[in-house]
Amino acid sequence: MPALSCAALLLAVAGCSLTDDAVAVPVPTPSPEEAEVCRALHGELPETVDGQRRRTAEPESDLTAVWGDPAIVLRCGVPRPEKMSDAASKGVEADGVNWMLERQEDGGPRFTTTYREAYVEVTLPAKYAHDVTPLAAFAGPVKKTVPDSL
Repeated sequence: MPALSCAALLLAVAGCSLTDDAVAVPVPTPSPEEAEVCRALHGELPETVDGQRRRTAEPESDLTAVWGDPAIVLRCGVPRPEKMSDAASKGVEADGVNWMLERQEDGGPRFTTTYREAYVEVTLPAKYAHDVTPLAAFAGPVKKTVPDSL
């Protein structure tokens, strides 16, 4: 009986370690039309971003994706950020896709696409505070699947 208990404990510990690698990501709740666009985007996302391998988001969703550690997080179908109405908000362009820049509390940037039929948000770790290089990995998939709203 003790051998069985030890085996059960080992399986439980192993099971926990497998799920610990997942990154908790809040799933957006877009309209059905935006969700369809986001599912198309999800199918085009790269396996690596700036040398970082794709990881599992928890819960798994076609509206979210994660790469690396610390995580680069993409969420599609997010609400339009309030700051987008601010004429003083900052933006960047990466390979033909326009993004609005916001700074997070940890200094890392959060970018949200502009002028697209669905808003795509990419949150980068603080190590990318002055670097938009990872956005280039998303430009092709966004241009291919998320139509301009203009």
